[in-house]
Amino acid sequence: MQLNDLRAPVADDLTRVDAEIRCQLDSDVALVSQISEYIVASGGKRLRPLAVVLAARAAGAADERHIRAAAVIEFIHTATLLHDDVVDESHQRRGRNTANDVFGNTASVLVGDFLYSRAFQMMVSLGLPEVMRVMADATNIIASGEVMQLMNAGDPDTTEQRYLEVIYRKTARLFEAGTQVAAIVAGAPGTVGQALKDYGRHLGIAFQLVDDSLDYRGDATELGKNLGDDLAEGKPTLPLIHALRNGTPEQAGLIRRAIEEGGTREFGPIRAAIESTGGLDYTARLARSEADLAIQALAGVPESAYRDSLAALAEFAVNRNA
Repeated sequence: MQLNDLRAPVADDLTRVDAEIRCQLDSDVALVSQISEYIVASGGKRLRPLAVVLAARAAGAADERHIRAAAVIEFIHTATLLHDDVVDESHQRRGRNTANDVFGNTASVLVGDFLYSRAFQMMVSLGLPEVMRVMADATNIIASGEVMQLMNAGDPDTTEQRYLEVIYRKTARLFEAGTQVAAIVAGAPGTVGQALKDYGRHLGIAFQLVDDSLDYRGDATELGKNLGDDLAEGKPTLPLIHALRNGTPEQAGLIRRAIEEGGTREFGPIRAAIESTGGLDYTARLARSEADLAIQALAGVPESAYRDSLAALAEFAVNRNA
């Protein structure tokens, strides 16, 4: 199933989410609006707001609060991207120069802060203290995940467990919070809320596992960024960790040096080491397992076309090429 097919059941909702995002990005400070518009125009899959609106509809949403909730999740995601690109010194995302490359690091960090604070203003307007609690916890965990990833960078002794903890905190936690908040604004029973929360967590882990795999097997044009970016930053993602653990002494030495020093000088031999040790297949199997767990979690959600689309979204997350 293509992404447009997944969007079809909630196409009107997604149009309203986009309008809400543009409305809330408006600022009387020209640079804020300029950078915000640059980010919105860069596109992206908008998988997080899609998951929120599908989850809310699957949970029986009867009003428009899930529209704002979806925009909140996208604002927080975008803020983390702005900060990430500064920390990682990235220059390309979604096929365009990053905001920090165009406007500078200082402006990107400050606009990221603006997006975070605007997201919390929007949360307050929902009038649901439980949403505030969930999102306050989530943003704190996401920030701690950023710090953990910084600590792992350049460390070839990073374990699989440490890596998985980082991707839960950095990526999956926001998916989890989004689907949990969707259930809250829909007024769903606790069992449905727990099922959607579990779904979001497993979906997010699967999504990030595939993302990290694509850094070694994807197409740069489709990805909108250079292959080997993670290696250049010395990030020990799962394909590297697996190859380091299962490769020859020569391969292990090559990978250890690349993680410690950063850079893509040895990208070709390292990618060959990952392939020969089954690193990509291992990562794909783990992603498949997480997608299956996401789909299994939906058993706690009433049957509907929206639930079917959530299951299809999990399939899309593990079968995508970009």
